[in-house]
Amino acid sequence: MSNGPGPTLPPSAPAVSAPAQATTIKPNDLRGILKYVPRFQGQIFIIAIDGAIIADENFSNLLVDIAVLRSLGIKIVLVHGIGHQVQELSELRGVAITNNDGTGITDAATLDLSIRAGSRVSHLILEGLTQNSLKAVITNAVRALPLGIIRGVDQLLTGKVERIDKDFIFELIAQQVVPLITPIAFGPDGKSLRVNSDLLAAEVAEALHATKIIYLTPHAGLEINGSVRREISVEALTKIFATQPEHIAEPVRSKAAHAIKAIETGTPRVHIVDGRIFDGLLNEIFSNEGVGSLVYGNDYQQIRKASKRDVRLIYNLTRAAVKREELLHRTQQAIEKNIDQFFVFEIDENIIACVTLYFYPDKPQLAEIGSLYVLPFYHNRGIGKKMVEYACLQAKERGVTGVIALSTQSFGFFSNVCGFEEATKDVLPEARLKIYEDSGRNAKVLVKALA
Repeated sequence: MSNGPGPTLPPSAPAVSAPAQATTIKPNDLRGILKYVPRFQGQIFIIAIDGAIIADENFSNLLVDIAVLRSLGIKIVLVHGIGHQVQELSELRGVAITNNDGTGITDAATLDLSIRAGSRVSHLILEGLTQNSLKAVITNAVRALPLGIIRGVDQLLTGKVERIDKDFIFELIAQQVVPLITPIAFGPDGKSLRVNSDLLAAEVAEALHATKIIYLTPHAGLEINGSVRREISVEALTKIFATQPEHIAEPVRSKAAHAIKAIETGTPRVHIVDGRIFDGLLNEIFSNEGVGSLVYGNDYQQIRKASKRDVRLIYNLTRAAVKREELLHRTQQAIEKNIDQFFVFEIDENIIACVTLYFYPDKPQLAEIGSLYVLPFYHNRGIGKKMVEYACLQAKERGVTGVIALSTQSFGFFSNVCGFEEATKDVLPEARLKIYEDSGRNAKVLVKALA
């Protein structure tokens, strides 16, 4: 635990804050927050704070938000950056640095400034957590090795993570202490090495089996081709990285790369959030829409596009629901003809749920979700909601702004669980409206806007 302030570092001028954005929920509305608590209680969130956010005027509000998360039983581990402070200290003292973020060569002078900046930043965080009645400890839980020689160039005192002392961190969490992890790690000889904080957050998340990483940055989110993507699958992001990395805005490219790494090593979701937004952290976690960018992976890895070999299995899966008139009857031939519309959920290579997603050629901004079915044995496990969420994400990636669902018996699920609202049949495209009226089922029409 820190016993006092670190080496002297001049106070940073507050970074220019982004304009306050409209919140999607009121963070002090317990009814809005508490519905998420059973989902997140007891889980580990890694919150990675850029040095620029620690220098921002909204930082004190973020610490209050972190205290709220802790009070709801969410286990928090903090990782912080120092790039902003190292650059500032370099200019103040007239000391040239080899890099400010731990991604390139770190010479002795740069490491010295990094240690000074890291100590001061860690103390500022401890001070703020103390003001919010939270216990916290600056840890030495990260063991590192020198990065070595890359393409013929010695990286000197830049480190790569060798091991995270997860037992130490878990012990702190069990004692209701917030672990604070700095971007200064320790080598086999106990000497300091500089580590990039984005990488560090991903490594800590893997070691602790965290549910989320939340990168708090001075940027609006994950900007691709000049616009912020609110959700993107790790597969889509990986493809962009492999083929057109320049399309990802340079300031968030490191976070995108480490989001991919984190998800591939077991962290289901990574958020990239503007830490300058008042209540932004709470709104990102406790609302469906969020305010930043979500990179998702493992949450949906059991869902895949159906193929022709699944036709018979889908037909058999849905027969009982057809008999109960929950779903429209489809022959195997009809399923095969439209197999490109189906997504299935697999457990141990067995299909236990399905859903369809249909795009209207004459209304490209609209899509329809249908044929949602989950085997009764798997009810109440969130699979139906996950299938609908996944279909909505797929639709959104295609530029769709609203989805429709028609239901005779499950409309309560769509409205209460999935956030759909009842509408009139007039929202249906003309061709779909005719099919609807000819069917005589009088299904409720439900719609959901995709923000």
